[in-house]
Amino acid sequence: MSRNTVPPNPTLDAATTHGASAATITHGRFDTPTATITHAASGSATPTAKPAARAISLGRDLLELTKPRITTMAVISVAAGYYVGARGPIVFLPATGVLLAATLLASGASALNQWFEAETDRLMARTANRPLPQGRLVPTPALLFGLVLAASGVALMYAAGGPLAASIGLITVLLYVGCYTPLKRVTPLCTVIGAVPGALPPLMGWAAGAGDLSAEAWLLFAILFLWQMPHFLAIAWMYRDDYARAGQPMLPVVEPSGGSTARQAVLYAAALLPTSLLPTLLGVAGEPYFAIALTLGLLLLAATLVFASRRETNDARRLLHVSVIYLPLLLGALVLTRQSF
Repeated sequence: MSRNTVPPNPTLDAATTHGASAATITHGRFDTPTATITHAASGSATPTAKPAARAISLGRDLLELTKPRITTMAVISVAAGYYVGARGPIVFLPATGVLLAATLLASGASALNQWFEAETDRLMARTANRPLPQGRLVPTPALLFGLVLAASGVALMYAAGGPLAASIGLITVLLYVGCYTPLKRVTPLCTVIGAVPGALPPLMGWAAGAGDLSAEAWLLFAILFLWQMPHFLAIAWMYRDDYARAGQPMLPVVEPSGGSTARQAVLYAAALLPTSLLPTLLGVAGEPYFAIALTLGLLLLAATLVFASRRETNDARRLLHVSVIYLPLLLGALVLTRQSF
């Protein structure tokens, strides 16, 4: 089976006979499978699936293709970079355009990622119910959907945020889809490589707000890069059996003991702690940020140490939850205590 071929939904033939008449109804989806339903209705056809219901179902599948939670986190990161890096007051229209462009870019990258991984997603319990593995969407329209979103995002980012921000947006999509995604089948280093496009959103926001990339912008990149490692190592440990079934050599798959996974999680969390304090030292954020970043960093480090000492799935899940809470709180503190340039 080729990479882009996903088995269609099975045809549903349900026949109920009552009286002398029956109605045949054809129900279509994005990939237009047919479902034939025979229903007695005093000689008249009663539709069981309204066009509005089909449209809602299609909309839900397309929304799922964009990975809304990941997209939301990326947009929050872009917004933080934009606000902290902005010179002068925030202007509503350009700011709105930047955030919409970031939404399109992240959504497009996620859709292209799911198109690329449709076959491997079928093999993993955590992804088997996605629209492409289930055949609710077919690959070609999903690919076009992702390309249109990504291209629209680059164009809008160019108009609202300038050429530098648009270039970073394009690089983010290319690295995420063209490097990280295929490397998941090749090497455990994919996690480190994938952390690069994952850390670019605040850099993109800063470029849109300031028009340049200063040392402070790269500091935000470093914070996001380091944060991702314990976050994704926790996910890799929790779903190591899934990744093994899909043939993806994540670190917990190639080293089942978990020694390297635990050490790397601790090392990256330890490096994140002092790095996250630098915005105050560089005059980007105020003293309250320093206290919040220190507290959050210690909590994250503690969660990684507990995971490293026991390497239990529940400890990995707790680390994941702490990391999910950590980032928006840190970025929120950065925004609220931002110092004017």
